[in-house]
Amino acid sequence: MADAQRLHPCVHAASDPDKPALIMAGSGETVTYGELDRRSNQGAHLWRALGLQPGDVVAVFLDNHLRYLEIAWSAQRSGLFFVCISSRLTAGEAAYIVKDSGAKAVVTSLAVTGAAGDLQAELPGVMFFAVGERGGGLRSWDSETAALPETPIADERPGTDMLYSSGTTGRPKGLRGELPANGDIAAPTTQCTFASQLFGTSAETIYLSPAPIYHSAPLRWCMTVQRLGGTVVLMEKFDPEDFLAAIERWRVTQAQCVPTHFVRLLKLPLALRESYDLSSLSVVIHAAAPCPVPIKQAMIDWLGPILWEYYASTEGNGMTLVDSPQWLAHPGTVGRAVLGTVHICDERGDVLPVREQGLVCFAGGVDFAYHNDPQATAASYNKHGWSMLGDVGWLDEDGYLYLTDRQSFMIISGGVNIYPQEIENLLVTHPRVADAAVVGAPDPEMGEQVVAVIQPLDWSDANDAFAAELIRWTRERLSGVKTPRRIDFIAELPRHPTGKLYKRLLRDAYWGKSDSKIV
Repeated sequence: MADAQRLHPCVHAASDPDKPALIMAGSGETVTYGELDRRSNQGAHLWRALGLQPGDVVAVFLDNHLRYLEIAWSAQRSGLFFVCISSRLTAGEAAYIVKDSGAKAVVTSLAVTGAAGDLQAELPGVMFFAVGERGGGLRSWDSETAALPETPIADERPGTDMLYSSGTTGRPKGLRGELPANGDIAAPTTQCTFASQLFGTSAETIYLSPAPIYHSAPLRWCMTVQRLGGTVVLMEKFDPEDFLAAIERWRVTQAQCVPTHFVRLLKLPLALRESYDLSSLSVVIHAAAPCPVPIKQAMIDWLGPILWEYYASTEGNGMTLVDSPQWLAHPGTVGRAVLGTVHICDERGDVLPVREQGLVCFAGGVDFAYHNDPQATAASYNKHGWSMLGDVGWLDEDGYLYLTDRQSFMIISGGVNIYPQEIENLLVTHPRVADAAVVGAPDPEMGEQVVAVIQPLDWSDANDAFAAELIRWTRERLSGVKTPRRIDFIAELPRHPTGKLYKRLLRDAYWGKSDSKIV
């Protein structure tokens, strides 16, 4: 790396300005370190010209875009909090986050907010900028920054992200920490140390990011790679074959995925998968949701023991980690704690014995507070002061954690607790199933019944005959109480692009009207 004590794109711009900092996987458009440094400086000058000072908040409301990281770095070197908003949100949903965070400016594009007027109408007093094409009363990020100096602002100091939970079980909750105490924008970060020591991430790394960059993991990992001087290859949108093509074309060394990416990759014909040269890969990291055991086993069989899995959250309260050899010895685990100590507790907060499932709690990790929501913050800590996010799991004798499901998704049928994740993990292994979700629907006798919502690989399979086949197939592999009583079909499940399922939307369809159809 350019300087072992200072890690930042500005350092690499000084030592190797022509090196690619960012490559868009589809178009091949490239931003060098020199360009990234100059453009982020111009963005910092714009923030100051607008009157924004350290501690103020700006928001980015974009798809994966060539200029996304430039905007993030402009805020980082200005001492600002930057809020990255999902480009899939409606104007009302995005406006809620902008208001809640207190953002004074929003950078977006016409591609994301064709109805930018709707968003602007809800946010009087907030400044709006568009990258690329102008319109709808949006100011031009491109032209306004281009007119400003390419050198650093006089009062540089580090800012940081302010991220919101994905809101899969309710309204998103903001996480705003403190600005870094070290006033140097290039001060090393914990994630840099973690990435370099554990995965060997360095200036030689070519890192493929297939997920939306507004999510915490892709954003933070992309910025970490650029701190270390590597090259980020950013997919505009995930497609399984395009993912393989990007690895071959750009000689990718590290990639980060979610389990749904693995499922879609494994559904490709074997001959097609084997036609791509993936030999450059040395590390594949995955997170966001537990991976079904057969899916992960198949990925290790295909790529080799290069998979690493971690369990963590936007809240950053704790973390577990497992490499491939450890996972093969403990199939299904999400690893042992590397940040904080894991405890499994009952609803009273009492610690449960080994192999008994309960709420996953972290002690001694990092405390967090939800922005403007003290009640949600208080509910996230038990009587010991250990943090919990609603995940259910258990520990084995060696301290490896296994996740069962989220507490809010548990189905209670005839007094029996049923966790949908186990059923979903089985269903996605069926060769004619592209994706699956399991929810509880009202049942006059049992209280709830198990319903599977299936996204078939071929829509012609969305029929009663295939539904009956899936029920028989599931009954052969799971106990009767876990076998779906009903199968519905859907063209596409409502997943967050990071792989998380908006299960609340599916469940509400059944509880809002007992005979509702999802098709």
